Amino acid sequence: MENRTEKFNVKNRVLMGITLFSMFFGAGNLIFPPFLGAQAGTHTWTAFFGFAASAVGLPVLGVVAVTLSGGLDRLASRVHPKFAFVYTVLLYLAIGPCLAIPRTASTSFSITVQPFVPKGIPLGTVQLMYSLAFFALAALVALHPERLTDFLGRWLSPILLMLIVSVFAGTLMKSPGGAAVPAEDYRIMAPVQGFLDGYQTMDTLAALNFGLIIAVNIRAKGITKEKAVMNETICAGWIAGIVLAAVYGALTFIGMQSGERFPETENGTEVLTAVAQFLFGKTGMVILAACFFIACFNTCVGLLSCCGKYFNSICPRISHRVWVWIFAAVSVLIANIGLNAILQFSIPVLNAIYPLAILLIVLAFLHRWLKHFQYVYPCAALFCGASSILTVLEQQGMFGEKISRLFHFIPGYAAGFGWLIPTMAGIALGMIINGFLHITARHG
Repeated sequence: MENRTEKFNVKNRVLMGITLFSMFFGAGNLIFPPFLGAQAGTHTWTAFFGFAASAVGLPVLGVVAVTLSGGLDRLASRVHPKFAFVYTVLLYLAIGPCLAIPRTASTSFSITVQPFVPKGIPLGTVQLMYSLAFFALAALVALHPERLTDFLGRWLSPILLMLIVSVFAGTLMKSPGGAAVPAEDYRIMAPVQGFLDGYQTMDTLAALNFGLIIAVNIRAKGITKEKAVMNETICAGWIAGIVLAAVYGALTFIGMQSGERFPETENGTEVLTAVAQFLFGKTGMVILAACFFIACFNTCVGLLSCCGKYFNSICPRISHRVWVWIFAAVSVLIANIGLNAILQFSIPVLNAIYPLAILLIVLAFLHRWLKHFQYVYPCAALFCGASSILTVLEQQGMFGEKISRLFHFIPGYAAGFGWLIPTMAGIALGMIINGFLHITARHG
């Protein structure tokens, strides 16, 4: 009789956590924290507290919530099976081939290749060749989701972390300047603005999916019991969160130290470029290029693998391998000819479905107390989804001026939380309906 402990040692747990970190940490994660530091200035660490809550806390809780619920499909099915299917498909398309995957190539190209292209060479041709090679390599790695701990956790992520640490250490030894006066958005409610900055990373959406791939890697390492797989997946989520928080803190410090010397920077890329050149000269650009390439490549691999696994599960006639190549091919096209147009469509979709992701995570942790209130899920999702969609339509100018003014009377609307009060009303309505039905049944 085989006697095997269904539990990882410390080394494998850290490796799994680093793998999950690498899937989260893309180009956006690289550029948001330093820009926050540069803009928040002397209010940096109060702003960072809010940023960490939404950019670290929510994604980690997302991994835990989905794992405890038995997967995103089962969690979303508590609203309704049809809702679960439509929402999950929209989620995978939005964070996959319709936005996030193509953006990994276009963003990494702008930092990794474009600054080094000699004048006179057609940039469009170079970008096409780069994206073909980038997605081909990413697809080859994504074809083996069970080996991502070897590709991402064991090799690429440690290199990325060492590069970031080198810039952080350089900033400690040779400070570019110091913290600037906070920008207007950070002067009064710095933690709220920081929370909104982290909210924009959209990692909470990815968290609802990445647990699936981590579970595949855990099983590939010999863990077979479902309870043990769940425990190790949750452990990987917490380790990934700790690493994310540490890296975000280092990047935020780099941005804060650049504030006085480089006050004209307009985004995180410019902040990192200015600091890297200040610290290391031309070598700094090479370090920065390597950071962006590895971060974008890791995220691309994770997303290709997740999307391939999911669409293979709902359409098994097409293998995981074929789905990965389909998404890679579509991403090449979008990255080269239609990214701006797809951004105009996809970002509103992301903004519409993001509050629903937060709602599902919260309800997952409250399920022990809400499982007898089955109407809470559909009512809350209806109110949350409707308010989010209406907000997006208003932001796109779909309503007249008089109607648009009404939105600004909703508590929290100006801060980006106009969906919160309607969602709470939906939860209350669901509980009232269940209570009424319970009383009716007792006296019926």
